[in-house]
Amino acid sequence: MKLPERGRPWPDIEAEMLSRGSKDAKWRDGKTAVYVFNAGEDIAEVQKQAYAAFMSENGLGPLAFPSLAQMEKDVISMALGLLHGPEGATGAITSGGTDSITMALKAARDCARACGKLDGAGNIVLPQSAHLAFDKAAHLMDLEVRRIALKQDGSYEADASAMGEACDSSTVMVVGSAPNFPHGIIDPIEELAAVAEKRGVWLHVDACVGGYFAPFARMNGLPVPAFDFELPAVHSMSADLHKYGYAAKGASTVLFRSEELYSHMPFDLAGWSGAPMKTPTLAGTRPGGAISAAWAVMNYLGEEGYCHLQGRVCATREKIEDGVKALGFEVLGNPMLGLMAFRHPELHAFAIYGEIYRRGWFTSVTKEPPSLHLMLSPKHADVADDYLADLGQACNAVRNGEAAKKKPVDARYS
Repeated sequence: MKLPERGRPWPDIEAEMLSRGSKDAKWRDGKTAVYVFNAGEDIAEVQKQAYAAFMSENGLGPLAFPSLAQMEKDVISMALGLLHGPEGATGAITSGGTDSITMALKAARDCARACGKLDGAGNIVLPQSAHLAFDKAAHLMDLEVRRIALKQDGSYEADASAMGEACDSSTVMVVGSAPNFPHGIIDPIEELAAVAEKRGVWLHVDACVGGYFAPFARMNGLPVPAFDFELPAVHSMSADLHKYGYAAKGASTVLFRSEELYSHMPFDLAGWSGAPMKTPTLAGTRPGGAISAAWAVMNYLGEEGYCHLQGRVCATREKIEDGVKALGFEVLGNPMLGLMAFRHPELHAFAIYGEIYRRGWFTSVTKEPPSLHLMLSPKHADVADDYLADLGQACNAVRNGEAAKKKPVDARYS
């Protein structure tokens, strides 16, 4: 496409955009269980209105836009209140989970250098199920990644003991997930905290999925284990606002136990021709709309609203768990939040994925072991029965050999 010689009328442009969008995943109908967190039209409207109100403002300039600076402080304060942040804890809004993870790792590395604990290359120790954003961040910082096999007891949890053995004097961070993305399982963070404390290593909890879910699940009576700053060994956390915080994309939070730990994150430079500049996260310009929308949604929902939505998600997950077990599937581990993975003992998960995709469902898969994967939203309560019915039909198609006659579906980017 070349830039048009003359501009086009907005109605024509809008019509073309909507036409293109009609070919996308049908997330508004509840038939997508990845990428989008559909909490209802009222929350979507709050997102849009709040984002549009500050879409031109830039979080890079807190002196120019003190309203954004205060909204960011408010969001961080609310986050730390939910996650047992101690006195002096702090953080920042980032563009997403990868940004939050990258900045936490950068802070941990620089802290190790400043404290004289790292001379030369460093490494990071994490479970096999930890998010690949850690590998991406480590690649940028030339850190060795040590991925450790999960427990072999069917729990799909991190093996804290084995991870401890993998640590050495060059380890800058140990990682646990709450929950991990592939299986929806909360790692034994208390065990990892003991390992980190013994080794004198920075412990990061990746709660990108669970940070704005687990606290409310606990309020609703679920036995969520300790995973956040209530454990003194936890140095930093990542928690995505645009997942179960139901904020507009892209918005996440990176949180630190203390100002001293946080101080290793920002980039601050005066040695160039322009004005001195300090940026707290990876980005320079930060969309004001992402900050304002997060602030607005958190205030719109409040504790009561979040508890209602998370209760709806958990009830849906339990219903689907029962339904897939009735179809002969095994649910992996003991998921208790909004993520789950399940496999069939006789039918290959990726073949079933192809069939469920052809029936209009855009979900995901897990590679180890080959499984179907769902990340549920409140909207899925309305379509759970339809999903289970189509899943049953998909299983029959694979069982009867019908799927082998069709063009394979590539699930690599799901």
